[in-house]
This record gives sequence, C-alpha cells and structure tokens, in this order.
Amino acid sequence: MRVLLTFLETSRPSTAGNSEETMMRAVTIRATVSVVVCAFALVAVLSQNAASQAGSSRPLVSETQYEAWQTELSNWGRWGRDDQLGTLNLITPAKRRAALTLVKEGVPVSLSTNTFFEKMQDVPCPAEWAMTTATDTGATDRVAYPCIHGAAATHIDSLAHTFFRGKMWNGYDATKLVTKEKGAERNSVLPMKNGIVTRAVLYDIARLKGLPYLAPGDRIFPEDLEAWEKKTGVKVGPGDALVLRWGRYGRRAKLGPDDGAAGFDNSILPWLKKRDVALIVWETAGYSPQPQGELFRNAVHNFVQAILGIHILDRADLEALSEAAASRNRWEFMLTVTPLALPNATGSPVNPIAMF
Repeated sequence: MRVLLTFLETSRPSTAGNSEETMMRAVTIRATVSVVVCAFALVAVLSQNAASQAGSSRPLVSETQYEAWQTELSNWGRWGRDDQLGTLNLITPAKRRAALTLVKEGVPVSLSTNTFFEKMQDVPCPAEWAMTTATDTGATDRVAYPCIHGAAATHIDSLAHTFFRGKMWNGYDATKLVTKEKGAERNSVLPMKNGIVTRAVLYDIARLKGLPYLAPGDRIFPEDLEAWEKKTGVKVGPGDALVLRWGRYGRRAKLGPDDGAAGFDNSILPWLKKRDVALIVWETAGYSPQPQGELFRNAVHNFVQAILGIHILDRADLEALSEAAASRNRWEFMLTVTPLALPNATGSPVNPIAMF
C-alpha cells in the first residue's frame, strides 16, 4: 500500500502543458491505479485462502492419540474426590486481588450477545419471550431458554454438560447423577453461585492474521496462540480465563446467519493442560464443517470439560471487546461472570463483563 501511495504522488498529472495530453495521462493513471488496487485485493484473498488451505492440510489428531490423552492429561482427583469446581479451584483469592489491579479506567465491556428470540439458520432453538401483563400499574414478562446450550444466548456450561462413556468431570457416574427426573446432582451450575472473578487474556486470532474474521473450517493451533503472545507480550497462565476470538459475530453482521465456524484444533488439548487455564470463553464450540466421525464432533469442548475440568463460556460476542482492547493496546483485563443460582442445572445464561 505504501508503494501504491508513492506511485500516486509521483504520477500526479501536471496542470501545465497540453490539456489533452494531461487528460490522457490522468485516464491512464486511473486505469493503472484500478489494476493495482484490484491486485492488492486479490493478493489479500489469495493469502487468506492459502492460510486456510495450509491449516486444513495439516494432519488431524488420531483417535489413538485422543484416547491416550483422556488418561495422560486427566485432572480427575487433582482437587480431591468430591470436587465439583475443576480448574476454577485455580482462581484463588490472590488471583482475584491481582485481577482487580488490572482495572485502570473503570470501563466495562459486555461479552454477551443480545438474546435471539427468532429462529434462524444459526439459531435453530431460539429463546422465548412474552409480555404476560401490561396495565396502568405495571408490567411483567416471561423469558424461557428451551435450549440453554444452544446459540440463542451467551451461557456458561457446568461440568455436568458433557460425558465420556457415562463419566463426567472427576469420574462421577453421570448415568446415576444426571437424570431427567432430578437433573444434575453433581457438577451443576450451583457450585459457581459466588461468581467468577479472574484475570482474562484476549487471543484475537483474526486480528493476528490481519483479517476481520477467520473462514469457516479454519483450525486454530497452539502456534497461533503463541504467535499472538509474542505479538502482544501477554500470555495466559494458571487460574486465568482464555478468551478466543475468530470473529464470529463480526462475520455474521456482515454476511448474515450461517452455521460455519472456526475454532481450536484438537492439538490444543496438551497446551491447555500445561497452561492450567481456569475458564475458556469463545464464540463457537468448534470449527465447522468438521471431518466425518464422532471424534471430531465437539472434541475439544467435550474433552476440556469432562477430562480437564475447565468450564466453558459459550457464544460470547467479542467484537466490542476486540475494539476496546485494540484501542488501548491492552489484551488483559478483569473478567466477572455471574451464573444464576440454578440447582441441578447444567448451564446458565450469563452477561460476562470485561473491566478495563
């Protein structure tokens, strides 16, 4: 682009001399500029496609490796046989106090979508709302979430949400402790009643790659996260929340609803274990379209919950956060999440707040 600007300055037609010659030269310059601009645009598109193809051509984690990690990376028993908090145990009073020191301006930014009440391609199960009374003395309404783990609203998953072979976080027997009659008797939302306050780090992978958003099917690898750390000088550590942006809601605003997504490659799992992340905040649960096979269906989502004990904050809208962080060149902040006190529930709507 700098070359193009130099070209424009040096090629500006002179106002002196033959007017017909000047006009012809101006037309030639405009045509040349149009070609150059189109070339830049083509290069940008080809670069994005090349990056996407390079990522998609990388080998997938094998079923054998994925199975082995279920034992090798497991956090079961790490905080005792009766634990229901998982990696939230890493958010200590000292960690919360340290998070408070990140608040310099007192500026809040919501990480929540506006709740979707209309059925769309990417919201197959919307929330429900109705005004039940409206009189001259007041009004009341009703809100329902028929699919709390769906795309209708930003929500947090409890550790009773996903299982492996009938076992949920910490080895609890899900077939006995999570039933339609009683709900989740272990690992429900209720252990999070006191809320979550910790340091959070935004990993803006779309911004890293110089794009407004990634493409559906793009996989995000450990080296992408580490490239972002090198660029920004901040990294996630024990007890922190990792906030992953690929640009889902920015893409939706520009292109409309669809069910494509970018997301973590399965190779991220040992990295997450090593970093001792307490909470993951993301826009979508995985990349899609995915390869065929049960292994690739929400593989990272299910593993981090059931095996690592990491709570997931799903369907976060990170566009405002991205702009706020970029304008300040600050990629770490205090994050607060307050799930509803819902006994026996496997998830809760939330409105997470980043505080700068």
